[in-house]
Amino acid sequence: MVRVFLLAAVLCLTAEDRPAITLGSDGAFRAGGLSAVPPPAQLPALFQVTAGANDDAPPMLGTHSIEAGVVVFRPRFPLQPGVRYRAIYRSPSPVTAEFTIPKKDRAPATSVTHVFPSGARLPENLLKFYIHFSAPMSFGEAYRRIRLLDERGQAIELPFLEIQEELWDRHRKRLTVLFDPGRVKRGLMPNREVGPPLVAGRRYTLVIDRSWMDAEGMPLTSEFRKSFEAVKADRTSPDTSAWRISAPRAGTRSPLEVRFPEPLDHSLLGRLLTVEDVAGETAIDREESRWLFTPDAPWMAGTHRLVAGEWLEDLAGNRLDKVFDVDVWEKVGRKISQRFRTLPFTVE
Repeated sequence: MVRVFLLAAVLCLTAEDRPAITLGSDGAFRAGGLSAVPPPAQLPALFQVTAGANDDAPPMLGTHSIEAGVVVFRPRFPLQPGVRYRAIYRSPSPVTAEFTIPKKDRAPATSVTHVFPSGARLPENLLKFYIHFSAPMSFGEAYRRIRLLDERGQAIELPFLEIQEELWDRHRKRLTVLFDPGRVKRGLMPNREVGPPLVAGRRYTLVIDRSWMDAEGMPLTSEFRKSFEAVKADRTSPDTSAWRISAPRAGTRSPLEVRFPEPLDHSLLGRLLTVEDVAGETAIDREESRWLFTPDAPWMAGTHRLVAGEWLEDLAGNRLDKVFDVDVWEKVGRKISQRFRTLPFTVE
């Protein structure tokens, strides 16, 4: 059961309403004791929770509901030990309460397991890093704990696009870190005035601080460093006609092998490349330049189809259907749709 300490509560009540805000062992915030339950559509504006020491922080993401006359807010991500949470119910008069969850007494156990792209030679217009952790991480510290150093050990100033909500997966074990597109994409003012974060021919080191706290309030087991060389910019779309498909033999569960002439985006490659109507597992290796598919059942003889979504990207964000570095003022359509390309292969 999660122990919760009430640090402070500031109440401004009317005679009609005396709501009480509590934090349950399930991690949900509740506002009870209401004289009247508000309409569901009003709940996001009436009952909000922020995280961290900054009182101006944006409301946390989550869902609102009404349960037995009590307004309930369930955060999208698990609460973190050692972080201050401030809940406010705004009707009819503001009621606020602050909570923290104590840190657990244990040795550090969380580490960085992978950083993608995994190669040591990356294009100077690289678009993103994926950082994988062995356990869920804390929220709100990413851009204070990640540094990009040049070959002299000096920090590159503001190389990343600092997104307030941070780009975590739902388990908070993988963080997507985007290079500032304004500096990467030619023709935009930051690119012209400040220049790109990476320059071909120079070496860089991505540093992830050991002091970064995991979701239980403990630091990482060690600092993580990834060194790489920036090479010539990539400004062409991946060419599916250059992919090399090695088909397996019928009656076996040998993997289908697809080799690419250049590394592709690790996360998108795992989602946007499939074999039509065949269930199985995928693997990605050789610095994201090879994709393997092992079927759950032996291959049937005949023609099969490899299906690739056109949003599949290379390391510079060039999609199968569009180069990242053009159409600076491209109009965004109302409907987002994705097309697919099929590549047949024969199992004999």
